[in-house]
Amino acid sequence: MSSSRPLRRPRLRLCAVSCLLVAGCAVGPDYVRPAVVVPAAYKESAGWKAAEPRPVDARHPWWTWYGDATLDRLVADADAANQNIRQAEAQYRQAQAIADQARAGYFPGVGAGVSAGRGTSTTTGRDVTSFGASLSASWVPDLWGAVRRAVESGEAGVAASADDLAAARLSIQAAVAVDYLQLRYVDEQRELYANTIAAYEKALQLTRAQNAAGVALRSDVALAETQLKTAQAAGVDLDAQRAQLEHAIAILTGRAPAAFGLPPVSPAAAFRARLPVIPASLPSELLEHRPDIAAAERRVALANANIGVAKAASYPALTLSASGGVAGATVATLIDTPSRIWSLGAALAQTVFDGGLRRARTAQAEAAFDVASAQYKQTVLGGFQQVEDDLATLAVLDRETALQDQAVAAARLAERLALAQYRGGTASYLSVVTAQTLALSNERTAVQLRSRQMATSVGLIVATGAGWSPGNAAATAASSAASVAAAATASPTAAASTASISSGH
Repeated sequence: MSSSRPLRRPRLRLCAVSCLLVAGCAVGPDYVRPAVVVPAAYKESAGWKAAEPRPVDARHPWWTWYGDATLDRLVADADAANQNIRQAEAQYRQAQAIADQARAGYFPGVGAGVSAGRGTSTTTGRDVTSFGASLSASWVPDLWGAVRRAVESGEAGVAASADDLAAARLSIQAAVAVDYLQLRYVDEQRELYANTIAAYEKALQLTRAQNAAGVALRSDVALAETQLKTAQAAGVDLDAQRAQLEHAIAILTGRAPAAFGLPPVSPAAAFRARLPVIPASLPSELLEHRPDIAAAERRVALANANIGVAKAASYPALTLSASGGVAGATVATLIDTPSRIWSLGAALAQTVFDGGLRRARTAQAEAAFDVASAQYKQTVLGGFQQVEDDLATLAVLDRETALQDQAVAAARLAERLALAQYRGGTASYLSVVTAQTLALSNERTAVQLRSRQMATSVGLIVATGAGWSPGNAAATAASSAASVAAAATASPTAAASTASISSGH
């Protein structure tokens, strides 16, 4: 007996080390982010400055860049009461609970129980009463990493749900901003039509007076009346657009349309939201800013971890159990002189045949990973497209707005000249109508272009995840010059690349 003890200790140590090594492995592939080919710069980034990236934060107050207190209040109301945001928050809590369920697999299960019974004794044939109390525990060691992969999956699900919440919040904020800005520009158009209708009424009075004096024809009066009624009808149509936008804002802020109202601004305090200075971030930084892209990437990690969970089911499971308790004929003996019972056990179980069930589940998990990977790549590509589209649109609208402002000035001059000529009797009223119609059309187009600029700027902010702050052109240019200088010190090639990305006007 004594000679065998030295041999047992190395064996026990070897067994313990083997168990630790087995417990340290985890089946299934380790996660690697799917590769996405990204360009060095945006195609439509000419004239835009490089951004200063920030972490994704859906509470970053990007809407304050527009400088409107009412918009700030409406976004705060939407953050507090929008039901889509409430739903995303509940889904985030649900994902946290699922992750906590997975972590519970690391720990043993412990149970306790008490019992009381009465029956016939097999030895004496008499009725006896028995009492008992027991405590049991069981544990399944994570030999193949199934629990670890399940925890990885749960944590990835939590991160994805957090990004979904950020995406939902950002989407609602953007919807409020777009609807509010469009509503204010509808108000501006309504003010434009109110002023135009007042001018048309004066023109109608002029033609009626000249017709009564025999200077103007009855057709001139008819033209003036037609022009006035057409403008009044178009103004009424703007009321319908405004009502729909007001109703949409009410729903976004968690209120019924009947309980919400947004009065128009007075002419003295006309709406003058400023268009923020929006730089274009690098495509590689887009992955860090957009919550929908981050959520898609986390779901790839979740699907990858599920492959390990599925594969671990193909390996045997070891269950360790222990139980102990006391028994007695009465409650007193159960406390004073109980009969003690205990047991220890281990069981190793392996499914021998399941008709291909485990293999099919593994194949399903691998296919789910391929789906999530493709969705992630498509989301990234879609993000690039949105940024490119908004950059191109803003550049075009900038030039178009400048030309349209010139057209408005020319149309107003033509209107004044035509009206003066009509009063002097050197032009027909048709020329006045033509000039006035052209002026109204150009002024309305100018307002609509500014509305499109604002809406597109919101779209670009959302497309880049609002992960930066606008700055003045001088500060941005100085920062860009410093970056180029630093790059030049490090590498001439890097300086040339940075300068090409940061160049702008």
